Amino acid sequence: MVTAQAAPQRGIAGSTPWLVALGLFAGAALGIAGYAMVYAEGLSYLSSEPKVCANCHIMQAQYDAWQKASHHHVAVCNDCHLPRGFVGQYYAKARNGFNHAKAYTLQDFDEPIAIKAFNSDIVQDNCLACHRDLVHDAVMERGPAEEASCVHCHAGAGHGERAGLGGPQT
Repeated sequence: MVTAQAAPQRGIAGSTPWLVALGLFAGAALGIAGYAMVYAEGLSYLSSEPKVCANCHIMQAQYDAWQKASHHHVAVCNDCHLPRGFVGQYYAKARNGFNHAKAYTLQDFDEPIAIKAFNSDIVQDNCLACHRDLVHDAVMERGPAEEASCVHCHAGAGHGERAGLGGPQT
C-alpha cells in the first residue's frame, strides 16, 4: 500500500519573525517621524504664515530682515519662494522640507545660508510674474538664455540689505 506524504505546511507561522521585525522597524520609523513632526512643528509648514520660516533658528535673520524690507507689506515668503499653482507649491515645500530637515539634522547647511539653484529659479520666475510690466523691455525680450537675474541688482528687495544676514557686509 502506497501512503501519501503530507506536503510541508508554509504559512504565516514561518514568516512571523520577519513580520515582527518589519512591524518593529515600521513602528520605530513612524514614531521618530511623528516625534520630529511635533518637535519641528511640521504641520505649520503647510501654512503661508511668514513666522513659520523662522521656526528654524538659522532663518531668523532672514525673517527679521523681511519685516524691514520693501516687500514686507505686499508679499510673504511663499509669494517669492514657492512656485505658483497647488502642485508646484507642495512639491517645492516637500522637497525643501526634506532637504532642510536633512541639513539641520546632519548640521551640514551653509552659513550664511545660501539659496540653491532650484529655489533661485522660483524666485526669478516670481519676480517676473509680479513685475512683468516693469521689466519687459529690460529682461523679457532678451530671452531665457540672456535673462538678467532680478536679485543680482535687487538683492535687498525681499530681505533688506545683505549686511546682518551673515557673511561679509557689502
